[in-house]
Amino acid sequence: MKDETQAIHVAPWMHIITPDAGLNLDQLLPASGSVHVARLNGEDMPDESSAFEKFWETLKFPDYFGWNWHAFYDCLRDLQWLSSDYHILIIESAESALSEDDAAREEFFKALYRAGQRWSYTKRPEGITLSKFCVVLSCGEEAVSTVARSLVELQKQA
Repeated sequence: MKDETQAIHVAPWMHIITPDAGLNLDQLLPASGSVHVARLNGEDMPDESSAFEKFWETLKFPDYFGWNWHAFYDCLRDLQWLSSDYHILIIESAESALSEDDAAREEFFKALYRAGQRWSYTKRPEGITLSKFCVVLSCGEEAVSTVARSLVELQKQA
């Protein structure tokens, strides 16, 4: 890692990185088990409708998905239809996600954070079990601190 600001661990299940940051994959990947990795691009999700559509396509949300923020969160905390043990969600150009609607952007990041919290790791006597849901937000270096501040505010609300 070139600079400490290039990889910020907001929570054990949520990381903010710059495209050239060296995030140690051992922090994200389990020692064994099936892993589903989904990649999305924030530039493809300028508004609520496009965000729901991209997630529905990429994570194969079920037909009963309600196309609202409550349904979005419900699907993220379930994901049983993917039949994998672990889920890694990578959002490139995360600073561009829902750029046309600040309220929806807040709901989006809140749902991602809460889903990670719901799936979060547990500490056990024999060690730590990694989170079964991990979000990696990749954004330009100039946007890292802004995105991080937004997520820290969400942490306080959670």
